[in-house]
Amino acid sequence: MAPDLRLLFIGINPGVYSVERGHYFARRTSRFWPAFSRSRLSAPVRRALRLPALGPEQDASLLQFGIGFTDVVKLPSRNAGELPPDAFREWAPRLLRRLRAYRPRVACFHGLTGYRPFVQFALRGDPAQAALGPQPLTVGPTRLFVAPNPSPANAHFTVDDQVTWYDRLATFLSEDPAPGR
Repeated sequence: MAPDLRLLFIGINPGVYSVERGHYFARRTSRFWPAFSRSRLSAPVRRALRLPALGPEQDASLLQFGIGFTDVVKLPSRNAGELPPDAFREWAPRLLRRLRAYRPRVACFHGLTGYRPFVQFALRGDPAQAALGPQPLTVGPTRLFVAPNPSPANAHFTVDDQVTWYDRLATFLSEDPAPGR
């Protein structure tokens, strides 16, 4: 994370494998990097880095393009089902404080599994209202968006589906009412 990012991707929590390798979405079976690389969202980054595709080793480089990463819960696990029952209650308000301090233009949650508890425990809203796509709630100037979780455990969505959602996110970013921030 860094102040005033254009886009902040927010996962549920870090995977043990990714933590061990020191990169977001490090597992080869994650659909994040293949889908992100094929999307309009990454086109300026790929051009600037002169790469046909991006991978986990580029995660820190994305900061120079205004794109960062974080998680709702900062407890590594093999899967989100292993998180302690009160993890979201404890960590969602911490994420809210970071969003208020860093003020990204758009925060994109990867999946409703992380977004709904954030709404419930940080924003004190109704998580049942959450759906994929642009959200009616904001955190100060930060607009919220939910894309499908790129985890291979989320079998409902293919890489092509994920590309479509990242393209929608690119459109959402381009419609940002405060592009000069």
